[in-house]
Amino acid sequence: MSLKAGAGSSALVVESISDQLYRILVERITTGAFAAGSRMDPQAIADEFGVSRTPVRDALARLEHDQLIETRPRSGTFVARPGVSDVHEVCQLRKGIEWVATGLAASVMPAAQIADLRAEAVEAVAAVEKGDFDPFFVSDFRIHREIVAATGNERLVRARSSVEPFVAWLRILGATGPHRAKGSTARHLQILDAMAARDVAAAQEAAAVHLDEVEDWTVADMDSNAIST
Repeated sequence: MSLKAGAGSSALVVESISDQLYRILVERITTGAFAAGSRMDPQAIADEFGVSRTPVRDALARLEHDQLIETRPRSGTFVARPGVSDVHEVCQLRKGIEWVATGLAASVMPAAQIADLRAEAVEAVAAVEKGDFDPFFVSDFRIHREIVAATGNERLVRARSSVEPFVAWLRILGATGPHRAKGSTARHLQILDAMAARDVAAAQEAAAVHLDEVEDWTVADMDSNAIST
């Protein structure tokens, strides 16, 4: 069975109805189509896609597990408003995962792959100088994902994937945004250069410092109201 969504919905692949709904709703939240704090109507979602309430309930349960939505007793279900505590938790989780992953990847990631990631990062920061930040976001996402994937540890990959929607959402809301691109790229290059040299300790140290900086920057953006929640 395929869902028939309204305009702007994602193309669907063969998967369960609840999985399809989950993926579409994640996209709507993390792209800002559903604003932080807005109410979500389960029946309206079911009506839009022509499905029963059961897959909607399952999809919403996953979103709540991801802390992208929250259910308030006697009030309903709402898109969450991320706070400083959420930033601390997500960044601490990422730091734990990526410190380990960077150490493992530094020993096994092919030199050609490291060089490719580095070249893309350099091109991305050059684009930032011209006011185009999209290549940086692509490079940033790819570096972090491929380092974790290079470990071959499926549990690390799944743990990292679990926070990807939240990280993407913070970016849309304005946290760790374009004004942070140069600082992040400089740290990315440190990580990749250490990996290329097979210097595990240096790569891990740069990764840890990078995630600490991202945490500090994001909290600073929240405190200065640069992030719109």
